[in-house]
Amino acid sequence: MLYQRAGVTAKAPRRPPHRPFGRKLGLATLAGLWVSAAVASPAPGPQGPEAAPASAASVPAATAESVHATLNRYCLTCHTDRGQAAGLVPVSLQGLDTGEVRAHRAEWEQVALKLRAGMMPPAGRPRPDAVTYDAVAGWLEAELDRAAADDPNPGRTTVHRLNRVQYGNAIRDLLGIEIDPEALLPPDDEDEGFDNIADVLSVSPTLMERYLYAARQVSQLAVGDSTLRPRFDTYRVPDREIQDDHTSDELPFGTRGGIAVRHYFPLDGEYSIRVGLRRNFYNYIRGIGNTAHPLDVRVDDVRVATFVAGGGLGADAERCIASFCGSSGMGGAEWEWYANHADDDFEVRVQVPAGLRTVGVAFVRNPALEEGVLQPPVDMSTFGYSTDEEMGGNPAVGNVVIGGPFDGMTPAEVASRQRIFVCSPADGAGEESCAKEIITTLARRAYRRPVTAADVEHLFGFFESGRRQGDFDSGVQTVLERVLVDPEFLFRVPRPPADADAVVYRMDDLELAPRLSFFLWNSVPDDALLAAAERGALSDPEGLERQVRRMLADPRSERLSRNFFELWLELHKIRNVAPDPTIFPAFDENLRDAMQRETELFLASQLREDRSALDLLRADYTFVNERLARHYGIPDVYGNHFRRVTLPDDRRAGLIGKGSILTLTSYSTRTSVVNRGKWLLERVLGAPPPAPPANVPPLEESGDGAAPTSQRERMEAHRANPSCAVCHRLTDPLGFSLDNFDAIGRWRTTDDPRIPGQRGPVIDASGVTPDGHRFEGPAGLRALLLDRRQQFVRTVAEKLLTYALGRRLEYYDRPVVRRIVRSAEESDYRWSALVQGVVESAPFQLRRVGS
Repeated sequence: MLYQRAGVTAKAPRRPPHRPFGRKLGLATLAGLWVSAAVASPAPGPQGPEAAPASAASVPAATAESVHATLNRYCLTCHTDRGQAAGLVPVSLQGLDTGEVRAHRAEWEQVALKLRAGMMPPAGRPRPDAVTYDAVAGWLEAELDRAAADDPNPGRTTVHRLNRVQYGNAIRDLLGIEIDPEALLPPDDEDEGFDNIADVLSVSPTLMERYLYAARQVSQLAVGDSTLRPRFDTYRVPDREIQDDHTSDELPFGTRGGIAVRHYFPLDGEYSIRVGLRRNFYNYIRGIGNTAHPLDVRVDDVRVATFVAGGGLGADAERCIASFCGSSGMGGAEWEWYANHADDDFEVRVQVPAGLRTVGVAFVRNPALEEGVLQPPVDMSTFGYSTDEEMGGNPAVGNVVIGGPFDGMTPAEVASRQRIFVCSPADGAGEESCAKEIITTLARRAYRRPVTAADVEHLFGFFESGRRQGDFDSGVQTVLERVLVDPEFLFRVPRPPADADAVVYRMDDLELAPRLSFFLWNSVPDDALLAAAERGALSDPEGLERQVRRMLADPRSERLSRNFFELWLELHKIRNVAPDPTIFPAFDENLRDAMQRETELFLASQLREDRSALDLLRADYTFVNERLARHYGIPDVYGNHFRRVTLPDDRRAGLIGKGSILTLTSYSTRTSVVNRGKWLLERVLGAPPPAPPANVPPLEESGDGAAPTSQRERMEAHRANPSCAVCHRLTDPLGFSLDNFDAIGRWRTTDDPRIPGQRGPVIDASGVTPDGHRFEGPAGLRALLLDRRQQFVRTVAEKLLTYALGRRLEYYDRPVVRRIVRSAEESDYRWSALVQGVVESAPFQLRRVGS
């Protein structure tokens, strides 16, 4: 049936291309979404449906005719062709037939989305009662789900390149060596907030050159090429990191400051370790005085050198040496180094066996010099930026440079060689069979499939080429270098269906295995998963579920929590924030690191303990060390070690109280209700606001001599501009609820004063939704979000499915998202249920030929 308006039958208009699922919505759409998301206790009655859907028993069975009548009465006034052409509404209902929902699934999915979010009709317009409202939305979703079941569309197929994080993980799991992919490969483009979206992972000549370079470097490191030239890697300590206390769990107790780094030593041989101390503006080493400061250098917790910074070689230095400085051995060599040259870096050469090792550099704490005196906190407004010639205080490590190998030898025992050299030729006559065995094992893991005789013969040609230029190891290294630039390693290429006439087909187990491993581990399949794929065990639902549970229990699943959460929640941006040190002298690198580590541990625990996704909002625990606990006002936490604590109140429950998120959504000089509200709309509610109009005036600050005004008062003046108000009425109520947290996440009750020495205005953390409902503070915001929990879980499912598929979601993916959410509801939305729902979904297991 066609919709009619004013007695005129409307012809079906020509449909514009649908918008990708999850893209930015119109202002009218967002306004309705905010009404739905923000109402904690909506008023019943015809002006607004209840937040909780009516029970199934109370919802009458809707029909195409009843849905048509309801939409015609409440929606068609605005949703016309003319309104769509003018940009006032995102979709027109003219010409849409409720009897033929499947004919216009893209448009009806938009309608269903807005209904479920309470978007239609907008606030202030007549609305049907809650039972009718829910019946219409439920009927539309049921029709759309039936249409999707009859004609599944798993989405288009595309070639998927490894991004640089996946490349680094694949090298680690394949060869057992650690590399820095950021030093070898350029950054990847992002789309939908993720860096694994196939459409934007393009390939350029420059990128291929970097892959060739990386393959050469990696193959030399993995095989242990004795012709490797010395190289020097520099590890820097941030200038704003305070080094007056123990700073790392990888450094011994009784030390202060310094740095611990994981460094891969490619050969058995001699390496140099040079320590540079932090210097001031005039290049003087700070903290060098008459007091001796012993500095230990350790490799895998074995001390290889001890230096003495400052103190000359007088009585203080002698007492220091007698108390702290001893000798230790590595490989039978004795090392005992002392230095007191304030203008020189400290350097030691030491024999180190090949492999991944921890190099630690730290000052030894001297109780005789401290005597339990509590030192005042460091003023970060001048720390690290001083231009004077002061040399007092404690010296600090500025950088560590590791160089070598010098006169290196191919290692006999190292993890990478054990993985590569699965055999060794007894004599020249056995080289060919052994080389082919190595090629078969290596290519199977790298290509993620069984290798053929043609594969082996092709790669054996590269072995022979390398063997002619050197020894057996040289031939294997040439094969490895060739494998690491093979398209079957660098790309995931869709395999054609067995049935040439198939349009939609299930991918075989050998294609499903890497899709599963790159989802859960962000890396290549292990031998167990590959063996299961070769047996066809992944085609069995029970066998597939066993593999998912095994992989989630594996430590490598921490990559899912780290990569997925970091990109979805924009947590990587905490590394780039720079609060003004003159306004926030309490912020330093120690606090930044602690904030980041807290969030990582919290999110990892959510997945590891298989908690409900709702605990991201309501969890009453976190992880803190002494530095962060002091920042949060949590008592009785001492030391640099992070430990799990129960929060004393609900201020910091869940994600919205984490210092990292509160800091990265602020400006360098003040908080930002807009940034915080926008982050909540995008990351939590899944409804990114539209881009601001051009030439938006900046927020006016209080001038010198003016009475201090709160940010709320300044934002109200800003919203007086109608072009600004349309967006700010969506973001500001959310942002104001977090205004008790300042720009570095501290709790406060008054706004930051604009004039030094004056008390700022009292914080008003209340918010009002467009339909008049009020909430206040983090607790009110949290209750508001939990009241609309399905909307939040739907956002989680959308992001998780986007990450798993490596593509944008489209309208035909919405039934899949609804199914994942419904199936996870029985377990209170536990992460295992959400992950299993994604793995069992049609887009994850099926492919479609063509676009």
